[in-house]
Amino acid sequence: MTQPQTVTVKILDKDYPIHCPPQQRSNLESAARYLDGKMREIRNSGKVIGADRIAVLAALNIAHELLQHQGSSASAGNTHEQVRELLEKVDRALHEEAGQQQG
Repeated sequence: MTQPQTVTVKILDKDYPIHCPPQQRSNLESAARYLDGKMREIRNSGKVIGADRIAVLAALNIAHELLQHQGSSASAGNTHEQVRELLEKVDRALHEEAGQQQG
């Protein structure tokens, strides 16, 4: 089993050491860069002051993006299910038609 390593990520010019499995290092660094970018956007807007408030707003924005993405994924799955049901109806109708033509 691989031992966690300490990875230092920088968010809003502050270093955060985080224990992380080696195989997750790249994901952690990507997530930190994404969070840093979101927090910088909020800070640069000038509407929010304080790192804690900026962090909360960034977290809310990221959670909102995630929920929207999950909703669109669910819609895609729902669409797939609807298409499958339509194909089954067409298949049944074709079989019924073929049976009537034979009889």
